[in-house]
Amino acid sequence: MNKFVIKIVLVLFSGALVAQSNLYPDTLNKKRLATVIATESVFYVSGISFLSFWWYKDAQRVPFQWYNDNEGYLQMDKLGHALTAYKESYFGYYELRKCGVSKNKALIYGGPLGLILQTPIEIFDGMYEGWGFSKGDMWANATGSALVVAQELLWSDQILKLKMSYQRSKYALISPELLGKNQIQSFLFDYNGHTYWLSANINKIIPSNKIPNWLNFAVGYSANGMFGEIENYRFYGGNFIPEYQRYRQFLFSLDIDWTKIPTQNKLLKKLFNSMLILKLPFPALEYNPQNGFVFHALYF
Repeated sequence: MNKFVIKIVLVLFSGALVAQSNLYPDTLNKKRLATVIATESVFYVSGISFLSFWWYKDAQRVPFQWYNDNEGYLQMDKLGHALTAYKESYFGYYELRKCGVSKNKALIYGGPLGLILQTPIEIFDGMYEGWGFSKGDMWANATGSALVVAQELLWSDQILKLKMSYQRSKYALISPELLGKNQIQSFLFDYNGHTYWLSANINKIIPSNKIPNWLNFAVGYSANGMFGEIENYRFYGGNFIPEYQRYRQFLFSLDIDWTKIPTQNKLLKKLFNSMLILKLPFPALEYNPQNGFVFHALYF
């Protein structure tokens, strides 16, 4: 349940290494390349170890099995997989470019990194009771990596970025045993509090000297009323859960592209790039089937 957020935390830290630039060295920096490979390996091994010794510790090994969870959590889980793969491929591609690797080789070796790193985790899911190998997860992982590669081939830039935002939902207070008893637990288990965004650079779409290069327009997707993967629980942890209708939310807002904020400060560059997938709170217009259009003065 919501295992991808653990990977997101690791990816956020690794992303601090990335400093996107249109200027790349012409010669290969072997020392920097070795550092990048070693750092990514440490983060990945740490993540796999954490999942193995914590997530699967009480699960029983079973013969390899498949699991169709495409309807789960109204596809929120699939967007989380795409987001994680996008960030990992983004890191892989741009760090290789900063090491002096050519664009074509960086796309070949760094572009699919998200899909490559996520595939063993999906295989692990197929080997433990209570999970299963999900084709939908694999397609989502592939989509996240493909978004990086396609944009570099088309524009040599990431005009569209996948992002997320989070605010603990009201539903966590109704069933904390299921959706988390505190902010950290709710971030891990409460999909109602997650929103996923496709953030587009306005100046790349409508060139104008009056539009800051860091200003984006974002389209978001979220869902509410979820107390279970496919269907809502009515009882959990010995407690009754009121009946709620599950519904989708579509949002429109502004955003900031952290990588486009000009600064010569190396620390700020690392900070901005570590925040790559985080959507800044802004006013937002929401549409959902239950309430129609809803305006939020500040949406997290």
